[in-house]
Amino acid sequence: MLVIDKPAGIPVHRGPRNSRDKSGAALEDYFDALRFGLPRQPVLAHRLDRDTSGCLVLGRHRKATASLGLLFKHNKISKSYWAVVEGGPEGDTGTIDIPLGRLNEERGWWQKPDPNGLPSTTNWQVLGRSADPDMKLTWLALEPVTGRTHQLRVHCAAMGWPITGDSIYGTAPREGGAMLHLHARQISVPLSKNKPPVTVVAPVPNHMRQRLKLCGWQDMSESA
Repeated sequence: MLVIDKPAGIPVHRGPRNSRDKSGAALEDYFDALRFGLPRQPVLAHRLDRDTSGCLVLGRHRKATASLGLLFKHNKISKSYWAVVEGGPEGDTGTIDIPLGRLNEERGWWQKPDPNGLPSTTNWQVLGRSADPDMKLTWLALEPVTGRTHQLRVHCAAMGWPITGDSIYGTAPREGGAMLHLHARQISVPLSKNKPPVTVVAPVPNHMRQRLKLCGWQDMSESA
């Protein structure tokens, strides 16, 4: 297994060229450099959105990839995301339980709250709030119980506190706005029954630091 710190702004899969990415390049294009002596390059064990940064798990060979796939499928791997949202909840902890379905055929991956959709659950905890009344922001820890496409983004928007920089479900413009403030902060993988889970923490990306500081985050222990 490898866990890499995925940068924001690059898709994990190859896809068609578009206005935001003229090359069509993807993170997978660089996996050959991560073989480290094995005959095959690693493969994705799960995925992150193009604009989400942080912990991304790769399987180094077929047996590992199959094992990781089962762990993800049966929710044995715990994930914690950090997000900076506009506004924020009144309480300090809670659970969002809103089924999600596809927005429409034309929009592909885009999702919407749908009472007839797939069950979708997210736990959240407030880690900090901004003191500036003119820029009300909240720093959240988000733990997806289920793993639906765009789940955290749709859930936060549906609650009335969209993630900063979300140009699909939030208030950010399609071009030229802030980058998405959603970061896969930590992941814990139980590789062995006789050993504690392997836990990896990804440092805070540069584009999230300013708003996190407004919410009380201190970067003394973080790498630059």
